[in-house]
Amino acid sequence: MKVGDLVSVIDENFRGKVLKIIVNQVKIEDEHGFTYNFSKDKLTIIDADLYENSPIIRKNEIPKVVSKKHNKAPLKLDLHFDLLVKNPSDYDAFERLMIQREKLLETIDFCRKNHIKKLQIIHGIGDGVLQKMVYDVLEGLTNIEYDSDGFFYHQSGNVEVKFL
Repeated sequence: MKVGDLVSVIDENFRGKVLKIIVNQVKIEDEHGFTYNFSKDKLTIIDADLYENSPIIRKNEIPKVVSKKHNKAPLKLDLHFDLLVKNPSDYDAFERLMIQREKLLETIDFCRKNHIKKLQIIHGIGDGVLQKMVYDVLEGLTNIEYDSDGFFYHQSGNVEVKFL
């Protein structure tokens, strides 16, 4: 530290220019022309070139490891009846609903046995009978999460189930 250096006071928001140094006492002048005395160990030199002359080293980010099992798109189950059987016209309404219910339960069981984390159930919009059956089945299950009364309950033709 020498006369003429710009200094900053440690632990205070105060700067000034060194006017005089006597042993461990330093006399500084602030920007308004007022003078103050501080001990040498309370001051630090402000060196503008300190950071300008330092090289900037850019380090690559370490990629986050994500399990492939959790990164998969959800398994999809489409409960539209014409996709489940060959001759949909051979079944009455009750039989259709029971076949769709069985397919839903089989798929949920498959997901649990094979540790699949997400299942997207497509039930369609229609009259809401199939949607009601799907939500009734899901209500009776444990260790799952799904949006039971969300904003799109009647507008959306599907529900996503997460297995815990």
